[in-house]
Amino acid sequence: MEPTRTTEADEAAEVRRFWGGLGLPGLVDVHTHFMPERVLHKVWSYFDALGSLPGDLAWRITYRAEEAERTALLREFGVRAFTAMLYPHKPGMARWLNGWAVDFARRTPDCLHTATLYPEPGVEGYVRAAVEAGARVFKAHVQVGDYDPADELLDPAWGLLAEAGIPVVIHCGSGPMPGKHTGPEPVARVLARHPRLRLIVAHLGMPEYEEFLDLAERHDEVRLDTTMVLTDFTESFLPFPRRALPRLDALGDRILLGTDFPNIPYPYLHQLQVLERLDLGPAWLRAVCHHNAARLFDLP
Repeated sequence: MEPTRTTEADEAAEVRRFWGGLGLPGLVDVHTHFMPERVLHKVWSYFDALGSLPGDLAWRITYRAEEAERTALLREFGVRAFTAMLYPHKPGMARWLNGWAVDFARRTPDCLHTATLYPEPGVEGYVRAAVEAGARVFKAHVQVGDYDPADELLDPAWGLLAEAGIPVVIHCGSGPMPGKHTGPEPVARVLARHPRLRLIVAHLGMPEYEEFLDLAERHDEVRLDTTMVLTDFTESFLPFPRRALPRLDALGDRILLGTDFPNIPYPYLHQLQVLERLDLGPAWLRAVCHHNAARLFDLP
């Protein structure tokens, strides 16, 4: 059953009530998508064409609006910092996306300047250029890019990002559909070479939740984001194992709020509600929804 969405004004009031009740100044969402409009519309078309998922679920984009409306809505929700998770699927695309992201960050001061990368000749150069331009977080999408994150072409870039201490949100789990290079093993090979690399595993590593918790327990700089996990939508076909909840609790200082806004098939509020109903306590929620990311990105 999909959660019922109220009006945007009512939902914004409920979101603000959520974080206000925790005594927070707002939310920090490390997994939101902004990219050139024609690229984002192609992403939406991909989800539209998916058809039925297990359980006859359909992936309906809840926040299908123009860029200005989407940024305004995040601000209404009280999201004080968010990201522009963008990603290439072919050579030559990452540099162009990074150029767009520089301009987006300039006109959107509450967006953490985001960049991306792809295993190709010249990747170290454009990653360095993005860092010098002020990038504060990178996005890597192993599934869409269909590449091995341990590809030797990426080694200099991973080393550069590890040295700079810049986090990388990486979609490397095999959900919602597996790819040739998804799963924990390729990421473990990257970390063996670059143990200081600050990886944020998207979607808690869905569906290899426990294997990616293993990685986080072995590597102090590995974090995980909550994107889409534990929602009624995802639980219906890729459920999070309840036996792993104590581990999620113990790693409470390295779990970060992520939502996948605007590309989600339910209201934004629902992600917050499912975290609350885990009953891991207000201190855990405060850390996950704000403090961990605020500390990582040195937010005021």
